[in-house]
Amino acid sequence: MPENDLTEAILAAAVEGIEGAQRPGQHEMAAAVAESLVGDHLLVQAGTGTGKSLGYLAPALAHLTRAPGDRIVIATATLALQAQLARKDIPSALAACEQVTGRTVTSAILKGRTNYACLYRARDGLGLDQESLLGGAELAEALAATATDASSKVGAEVVALREWIETEAKAKSLADRDDAPSHGAQSWAQVSIPVRECLGVQRCPYGQECFVERSRDKARGAQLVVTNHALLAIDAMHGGTALPEHDAVIIDEAHELVSRVTGAASHELSPQTIERVARRCLPWLDDDLGLEFLDSGSALSMALDDAPLDRVEDPDSGLGTALRLVRDVARRVVSALGGDESDKDRVQAAAAAKEIFDIAAQLAAMAPHDVVWVSERERFGRQVNQSPLSVSGLMRDGIFAKRPVVLTSATLSIGGNFEAVAASVGLTEPYRADGASDADPELPRWRGLDVGSPFDYRRQGILYVAKSLPPPGRDGIGPDTLAEVAELLWAAGGRTLGLFASQRAAEAAALHCRRELPDIEILCQGDAQLGELTRRFVATPETSLFGTLSLWQGVDVPGDTCRLVIIDKIPFPRPDEPLLQARQRSVADRGGNGFMAVAATHAALLLAQGSGRLIRRLTDRGVVAVLDPRLVTARYGSYLRASMPDFWPTTDREQAIAALRRLGEAAD
Repeated sequence: MPENDLTEAILAAAVEGIEGAQRPGQHEMAAAVAESLVGDHLLVQAGTGTGKSLGYLAPALAHLTRAPGDRIVIATATLALQAQLARKDIPSALAACEQVTGRTVTSAILKGRTNYACLYRARDGLGLDQESLLGGAELAEALAATATDASSKVGAEVVALREWIETEAKAKSLADRDDAPSHGAQSWAQVSIPVRECLGVQRCPYGQECFVERSRDKARGAQLVVTNHALLAIDAMHGGTALPEHDAVIIDEAHELVSRVTGAASHELSPQTIERVARRCLPWLDDDLGLEFLDSGSALSMALDDAPLDRVEDPDSGLGTALRLVRDVARRVVSALGGDESDKDRVQAAAAAKEIFDIAAQLAAMAPHDVVWVSERERFGRQVNQSPLSVSGLMRDGIFAKRPVVLTSATLSIGGNFEAVAASVGLTEPYRADGASDADPELPRWRGLDVGSPFDYRRQGILYVAKSLPPPGRDGIGPDTLAEVAELLWAAGGRTLGLFASQRAAEAAALHCRRELPDIEILCQGDAQLGELTRRFVATPETSLFGTLSLWQGVDVPGDTCRLVIIDKIPFPRPDEPLLQARQRSVADRGGNGFMAVAATHAALLLAQGSGRLIRRLTDRGVVAVLDPRLVTARYGSYLRASMPDFWPTTDREQAIAALRRLGEAAD
């Protein structure tokens, strides 16, 4: 059977298996992916409802049945999406493949080290004494019931985790955090280990049972490996050592790739971190060196207090001097701790000190291709941060130069084309106006494809832009905008997702609407954990939910729960954000338009994601209300609108309100 026919047969069986519907865009995507897996790179935009997971899984499995010695890596944006793919979409696709071909394709999930428990930390690390007449779960329950402070609760969770880890070890399972008993981050830190502090298989007394090594072995034996963007980035940065050898990559939720890779390549350093590591190293240091290590953290603290909350570019500044001091002292600490590998705690302390040295050295260099800046944390004061000015070269050389890559998302076309995304990942010359992929023969070849969406956005939704409102100012959300939010919320009868540019704006809008519309329940981000708020929003259709960036991309609420999406202002990045400022300046220095290439592209992507929360299935109806007149009055407005779903547009408030009222009457 020709490979395209095989892809179609697997796709049809998978769709039938989940009782889904045939979608032309899904078939078009599957054919393009099949071709790309043995050809050029592909950027494919598959709108919400297309079924893009099966759209790339079917051709991937068809390829692997024809080339059983090959391996394909799928990278998702987050661990949650990775789990969804592994537990739902991949089993359906594998079953369909076996039904059609009679062959079994093997698959595995691969995560970063800290997502698996560490036997050395769990068995030999500091913590509660587990010698008890009660079992771990019983002791945890007893401790939790009587816990009067946070430390008691952590202790209870650690006991339960340790018992679970031993069960996983006996079963030769992976001790994946997603499968662990309920716990918090502090508890998990006591049974997991940072990459730097791992003793290694040969030195660790439990190396032969290691969960991480077991997960790596399983991945090396699988044809289809599911990982995440961060581990893909780490693999690119470290010469292909994080992932098994593979022949093609499929990157899902690719609109988040640059952000995730940037995060993986970034560092931060605070005085508290230095002090914590220094105290850990003290047992093996002489008094003078130990005191110097502690004092270097104090020196950094004073330099941070004197530094501006901005980018720092002068290596001879006070901050640069303090960073060099930390670097030099940490180097001596690492040297002093080296040599004796029999003391495992000493080895791990040395690894922590080495990480301080490496980060301080990179920060102190203030290289032109890095952005170093000072930030203020809400609870712990100031810290110094570093991020690469661009990750396009890293991705081009570490990912795209070695094998075919498919990037897919519901939002890859920015301003009506793929050039901005292609440039950000190194597929074109940065910021070329024409975006021609053959401008430089050294650049990878690629093509873009938009397979559309099964939704009829013009019939299902309205884009209302509040042209009569004043442009947003720096003093927060204004009274006219608050009044507009309340009127729209009233017309929708609740059932509103409010996406705000700041937490302060979200809270102000929630306060105003609670006062003006006391019969409508309004949840606001910060009232409780975001997961709990989202569940309440979904469970009670008349409820409304207001929040910030976490809601722009992370909420999937099909049905009558969400008839209205309110966006208070165009989500441009803050003008004082040092990394984006530096990226804009870099574009301008090369003759480009920094605002359009960086700020407008950032805003367009978020607008596409935010407005995409409204229509999640064929029967959904509603209004997206953008309360920022610049979307229709500014020159860049058309560029931003071209990135959003093609809703029926209006600037007439009465039309929007009437439409929302009709939706309510029809539902009643």
